[in-house]
Amino acid sequence: MQAAPVRATAIPTFTGALRAVESLLMSSGQRTARRNAWTSVLEDRRRAKDRVETQRVLEQATTRS
Repeated sequence: MQAAPVRATAIPTFTGALRAVESLLMSSGQRTARRNAWTSVLEDRRRAKDRVETQRVLEQATTRS
């Protein structure tokens, strides 16, 4: 009696499955546009955080004078 063969293929993660569906449904140009848009969102958030920090430092500097 032989044991059942072991399955060597990994089950994809949910994120991996979504990316696979995305690649089937969208052209590469759309994927690139989405990635660029997300990068812009992250950069805008970083700049907003920097602005808040700069404002805080300037307010502290003016209150000390």
